Amino acid sequence: MIDLAPIKAEYQKLLEELTNPELISQWEKFQEISKRRAFLEKILKKAEELDELKNKIEENKEILNAQEDSELSSLAQEESLTLENQKKRLEKETEELLLKQEENLPAALVVEIRPGTGGEEASLFAKDLMEMYQKFGQAKDWKETILDLALTDLGGVKSASILFEGEDAFEKLQYEGGVHRVQRIPTTEKAGRVHTSTASVAILPKPTGSQFQINPADVDVEFYNSSGPGGQNVNKRKTAVRLTHKPTGLVVTSQGSRGQQQNRDSAMALLSARLFEQKQSSEEQALAGKRKEQIGWAKRAEKIRTYNFPQDRLTDHRIEKSWHGLEKILTGGLDPVVDALLEYQKSQTKEPA
Repeated sequence: MIDLAPIKAEYQKLLEELTNPELISQWEKFQEISKRRAFLEKILKKAEELDELKNKIEENKEILNAQEDSELSSLAQEESLTLENQKKRLEKETEELLLKQEENLPAALVVEIRPGTGGEEASLFAKDLMEMYQKFGQAKDWKETILDLALTDLGGVKSASILFEGEDAFEKLQYEGGVHRVQRIPTTEKAGRVHTSTASVAILPKPTGSQFQINPADVDVEFYNSSGPGGQNVNKRKTAVRLTHKPTGLVVTSQGSRGQQQNRDSAMALLSARLFEQKQSSEEQALAGKRKEQIGWAKRAEKIRTYNFPQDRLTDHRIEKSWHGLEKILTGGLDPVVDALLEYQKSQTKEPA
């Protein structure tokens, strides 16, 4: 039996907070509370649907027990089976929502992509990965913000940082961090030989204001001219931003937008995500050995996946599973891969009965 009392109490409290007119001036907090309210509302609606379904099942049983007509009895049995299947589905969906509430996953994340070994081909592969995540996010209706993007002369990616915001964005992409390897014939290859190149992906949860804050006095801000492929200046105004976090020495840049303020906001979001990741990594190291069997996330040095074009196959080495149809996957069809990783993770974290 699900104890809904704490969820109902929190839901009512959030509704009261949202009526506070002063909250409108605290936009980030307003968004945080609104998202949490919407999530709790989903749980309560599922529980309400489940109760209604259970009542229908009981009513149907009473009709079935009182029914003497064999034809009507057969129809009632069929309906009972349908209702029981619906009940199982709803129970599973409710259980998944409750698990998400316990995990308290971030509502946003930053995906950072950089080319590895392989020269220009690695940069082109990095761009393929960037577009794959963008199309996947578009299909999920996530909000996307390019925080920073630097391209090569041939249109490859030198570095890219993209913020994705959506209820299930972090849940879906949390295991994408690591080294991605591609095996294919580059467009620049004359002899038709297959080359192996790599690109690294880092997944950084974006903290909320209540989770992590940066003291503005700890940050040096510098503005400079944005640069395009080959390093040439593309804007006469100094719109690109470089932030240096003095206590740690961490430096981030942003030139994804044409406006100085937008780039500054993007750079601050990126800095916040990186510092938050450092904080979490330190806490994880302090709990050495915890959940070792699980899939690591944001592990830049770990080779996690191979995209083999000659064999039209993607292989995830952590779960030793492969899929065919690379073109579909690279145009955003990541669902089978993502779902398999999530299922594997659930199987590893289930406590023994």
